[in-house]
Amino acid sequence: MARRGLVALLLLALATPLAASAGRDSAAGSYLAPALSRAAQTRPNERVPVIVLSDTAATRAQRSLEQYTDSSTRLPIVDGAAGEVRAGDLPQLAQSSGLAIVPDEPVVLDGLGGSNARHPRSEPFSSNELWPSAAGVDTIWPFLQGGPGRHGLQPDPPTIAFVDSGIDAGRADFGSRVLAQVNLTSLPGNSPGDGRGHGTFMAGLAAGSAPHHAGAAPTAGIVSIDVMDDNGMARTSDVIAGAQWILQNHAQYDIRVANFSLHSTSPSSFRWDPLDKALEQLWFAGVVVVASAGNEAVDGRQARIAEAPANDPFVITVGALDLRGATGPDRAAVAAWSSWGYTYDGFAKPELSAPGRRLLGPVPAGSTLAAQRPSQLVRSPEGLYMRLSGTSLSAPIVSGIAADILTFHPRFTPDQVKGALMLGARPVAQAASFSAGVGEAYAPAATAVFSPPNPNLALDAFVKPGEDGVPFFDDAVWVSAIKASPDWDTASWLDGWAGAAWSLVSWSDVSWSDVSWSDVSWSDVSWDDVSWTDVSWADSVYGD
Repeated sequence: MARRGLVALLLLALATPLAASAGRDSAAGSYLAPALSRAAQTRPNERVPVIVLSDTAATRAQRSLEQYTDSSTRLPIVDGAAGEVRAGDLPQLAQSSGLAIVPDEPVVLDGLGGSNARHPRSEPFSSNELWPSAAGVDTIWPFLQGGPGRHGLQPDPPTIAFVDSGIDAGRADFGSRVLAQVNLTSLPGNSPGDGRGHGTFMAGLAAGSAPHHAGAAPTAGIVSIDVMDDNGMARTSDVIAGAQWILQNHAQYDIRVANFSLHSTSPSSFRWDPLDKALEQLWFAGVVVVASAGNEAVDGRQARIAEAPANDPFVITVGALDLRGATGPDRAAVAAWSSWGYTYDGFAKPELSAPGRRLLGPVPAGSTLAAQRPSQLVRSPEGLYMRLSGTSLSAPIVSGIAADILTFHPRFTPDQVKGALMLGARPVAQAASFSAGVGEAYAPAATAVFSPPNPNLALDAFVKPGEDGVPFFDDAVWVSAIKASPDWDTASWLDGWAGAAWSLVSWSDVSWSDVSWSDVSWSDVSWDDVSWTDVSWADSVYGD
């Protein structure tokens, strides 16, 4: 399948530096991640969760894995399988040829904790919050009539899938628009619905419709894919399984947008990260993928965007803005903790930003998030709400605006939606160069774009059909191209961007090419840098 290039690149690129440390048989050529090699040596009897990728098919990966485990989960979207293996058996598993064995590492939510604003809006939808005016979605609401299944002059709104902790579907915020609820959590301790509360909050910001609490796309359909337990924990393989489910069912539910307000816990290159590869398959299949940038910045300083899926150049990565009590971009600032900078492959992230500080959203009364932060709860006739902060919250606002764009332009591709969002963004005057991406997402301007430029134009030249017809990104050819020409991506920023208000920030001048390729080799980004077994899950949600 198309994703075989991922395994081949791992074997070729990592053969020399990792031959000794990873316990790889140089004749067989399989790759064992350094963290797993270390685990095999230091705690051989401990069972560790892994993802095995194959250069041929998911069935082969699963067969290889099942020699060492009683149960496994096939991940065909990345030609892989996941399961738990005794650490001491991993070097022997790595003797098989054509495999890449990596940790099934933790994935965490990009939420913070947070306090208050009121700004009532008019019918048919309304909000007491400032952010709908700042993002301009309140001007779109009057044109959104009906919901999924509606017939009329306006196209039906699409469905947004939330890969998160589940959704409390019985709330007034969602009416009858939750079309499917899927539980893919492999970890114990996961309550029905949304035991954590995070997914309900994200869905409310993107697609809520309760009086005074409307989201960015209050008529959009909703699909809940639960990959988190009640403590906000997940495995990468579960998130990949969520992407696989969307890929298989997006036509049935008209899923055109997928929201990932989470990130992995180890740095990686998008060239071979399995989560990145899974979400690229969604993008190539016509699903807009929106990811949160993360909350790793310190005092607003630039930091590496190192983890999947925020590090993927195809997807829309979103940073967080502090509105500072106003609806215009002149007073807004990038939140001090909102991540921004370059990926290890040299791409500037995020692409744009949206409100993300002290926002109000719905939470289930019995959720662990509500129990942990009672001082941030707000009770209203519509139910229990809560104030939180984080790039987790900014991403669903952009997901909702993406759904609004597709409501008015149903033929747009993900590349075109991304282009419309970036072209319509408003500059953030107080933001350092590209710390807010190209600016603040602004629905009126984005939905008014009828012929958007393609920000992925240069990347699309390296998207090829696989042997099975499934598109894939040929990163081997891409690497050759960028080494031959530092200006490989110039065309992406010359055609159609002249009218962009943010052109003054010279976005084309802050591309990946400002980073020395020799400084971002994979040997600098190995799993040795982060011990995936030592992650503190309690840190995934904290106060602001």
